[in-house]
Amino acid sequence: MDSREKQALLNKIRQKAADYAADYIKVRQHLHAHPELSYQEFETSAFVQEHLTKLGIPFTVMATTGVVGLIEGRAPESRCIALRADMDALPILEENDVPYKSTRPGIMHACGHDVHTSCLLGAAKILHELKEEWTGTIKLVFQPGEEKNPGGASYMIRDGVLKNPAPSAIFGLHVHPQLAVGQVSLRAGKVMASADEIYITLKGKGGHAAAPNLTTDTLLVASHMVVALQQVISRNRDPHQPSVLSITSIQGGHTTNVIPSEVKMMGTFRAMDEGWRFQAHELIRNIVEGTAKSMGAEVNLHIDVGYPTVYNNEALHEKAKALAIDLMGIEKVEETELRMGAEDFGYYSQQIPGCFYRIGVMNKERGIVSGVHTPTFNIDESAIETGIGMMAAFGALVQP
Repeated sequence: MDSREKQALLNKIRQKAADYAADYIKVRQHLHAHPELSYQEFETSAFVQEHLTKLGIPFTVMATTGVVGLIEGRAPESRCIALRADMDALPILEENDVPYKSTRPGIMHACGHDVHTSCLLGAAKILHELKEEWTGTIKLVFQPGEEKNPGGASYMIRDGVLKNPAPSAIFGLHVHPQLAVGQVSLRAGKVMASADEIYITLKGKGGHAAAPNLTTDTLLVASHMVVALQQVISRNRDPHQPSVLSITSIQGGHTTNVIPSEVKMMGTFRAMDEGWRFQAHELIRNIVEGTAKSMGAEVNLHIDVGYPTVYNNEALHEKAKALAIDLMGIEKVEETELRMGAEDFGYYSQQIPGCFYRIGVMNKERGIVSGVHTPTFNIDESAIETGIGMMAAFGALVQP
């Protein structure tokens, strides 16, 4: 495709995104009003399937509620690009006073997955209508369970989402509540951290608080352990390598005069390097077990290995960034900041070249400024047009 044909196709995508934006804002509002928790997205999955059927796009179901559609352009075997959206909501009680407020108390699309799904459905419509004008195959990945370990992406990969046909690249989008609506942001290389959960149970002989010499003071052991674990970061990590270890919960004891026989602790460990990540697991284990042994306590440590790091392939990023500039203008394209949050898109980007990018949804003038995972999170819905156009353009025009 020469530059003139490429620009003509971009113009068509831009126009169709504008034409269909209102329809997919309604789709987003429907999904927002009917959220479902991780791995329970049965109605959402059925909605996506119904929408693809109306568009004439064939699909398969995998990982119980995941949906994978296929659109074939010219020369369908020449390339395969995957476009991914997640579908699950969070256990949060919505506080927004909007007509499309969640109808399910305690469940809310507080991370924008309703937006992601709507944008991919809109892009699917455009790509299907323009399939005679681009080459290859587009794999539409509607994924469950991004918010909960082990991550729906791991189940989709297990069930074959990266096979038959095998995509040579994958794109995923995410709302960005600190980025103005109409803007997009991308980053090459490391983008988001891995996320592992730490669970520690300490046991020892409890007893009267007035006779600590006759007990194993599990709370004292826990206190030493919290302090000692900070050495993992402060004295073992490369200072140039971002990493976080936080103990976020200590539970034990019920009264003032009893030393408890059991204390439970929880925390999170995050890293930007997969090698350091698992080296740190061993350091955590050594410190936890060594501290407990030295103070006479029994300990059980479980590190729940979660999402891997999100890594954007540099070559794919450069192509995506150039295309985003062509579509939106250089003033609308920014660099995404490095984030210690996690995303199960990392499962895909560890296996094939991936590009995880963000679309701005903030509108300060309208008071739309709340962060994700909060009960007042919302978006400026004009971001839907941006999301549809970007996803369709990446699917149609990026050559891995």
